[in-house]
Amino acid sequence: MLHLRFSTRAKLIALGIVMSIILLGIVWGLVHKKTNSAHHQSMVQGFDVSHHQKQIQWQKISPQKYQFVYLKATEGGDFSDTRFQENWLKAREQGLYVGAYHFYRLCRDGKTQAQHFIHTVPKKPDALPPAMDLEYDSTCINHYSKEQLLNEIQIMHDALLQHYEKQPIFYTTPTFYHIVLVGHFKNTPLWIRDYKGQPKLPEPMTWLFWQYSNQGKIEGINSPVDVNRFNGNPQDWQDFLIQQQVIKHKAIDE
Repeated sequence: MLHLRFSTRAKLIALGIVMSIILLGIVWGLVHKKTNSAHHQSMVQGFDVSHHQKQIQWQKISPQKYQFVYLKATEGGDFSDTRFQENWLKAREQGLYVGAYHFYRLCRDGKTQAQHFIHTVPKKPDALPPAMDLEYDSTCINHYSKEQLLNEIQIMHDALLQHYEKQPIFYTTPTFYHIVLVGHFKNTPLWIRDYKGQPKLPEPMTWLFWQYSNQGKIEGINSPVDVNRFNGNPQDWQDFLIQQQVIKHKAIDE
């Protein structure tokens, strides 16, 4: 009988320990979830799309969750994204801050590519700055010398700056940046694609946008999406929009 009481007591103690562990796990999970949610809400997030995402149901995409979107507009000297005009109109109607990007072909001259982009993308004061997608291209990388390539990129950069009156942004990879761009275009904001971790650039350079995944899932889009974050908090984002004359007044209370 004494043995039975000790056995029962031991079982009750063990049960109490198990329940305590479960309770602690639940509490930790709730705290962790709340912390992640707060961190998530403090991040300024966006995404970028092209015709590869096909028909997008823009009315399902929340402009509170995703503050900005970049749309592929052009490539090289003659290709226009088949979904650009529709995406441009509907994304703006949905209340997103919208920008357009050009996929730069390394074997085409900068002037021709700039003219093609300018002909395709409307000049809107409330649009985000234009972006140039600069990546390694095995079929074109040796078409120009590095100095010639930098000159052609400069030509397009300057043409977009003059036409849109907004500082263009360079979308690029760490590899292309370190091989071609490092030491040049020090005043041009960078949008870095790096799926391994937060981009690391030589000081004083830093990134403006970080494309951290190409497997994002967004309601209204049926295929994986490139997702990005802005380097700053919501107040920094508002300051950036004012600086770029996208908005005129701060939308966040001081």
